Amino acid sequence: MTTHLTRVAVPEGVAPGSGYSHVVWGTGRFVAVSGQCALDADGEVVGEGDPAAQARQVFANLRRCLAAAGAAFDDVVKLTYYVTDVAYLPAVRAARDEALGAAPPPASTAVQVTALFRPELLLEVEAFALVPEGPRP
Repeated sequence: MTTHLTRVAVPEGVAPGSGYSHVVWGTGRFVAVSGQCALDADGEVVGEGDPAAQARQVFANLRRCLAAAGAAFDDVVKLTYYVTDVAYLPAVRAARDEALGAAPPPASTAVQVTALFRPELLLEVEAFALVPEGPRP
């Protein structure tokens, strides 16, 4: 099966990353998903004080948003993580790996921030995807 995305984990002369691809490109329809937080459908925080529970909710929300655009995690070319403490990154990566499965990881950026828009939120993740034109293979 051919893919519409090409991932380069380690370009020549660049140090290897841990759990992400340095470069991803492809063709198709561009999809931008706003940063998702650990809010349920009613706007209530899921997993207050628990970065693993919040990360699982974030990736569930990302999956729903991608699906609304006809996309899936296989189509994601870039994830940006905003965390209030970099110590949460292992929990975020575990939730990401659970959501993405065996797919090669997208390009990624992680940023520690002072706060998010609600004090009980620990992380936010945005996604960019390329969805193939026409029917999926």
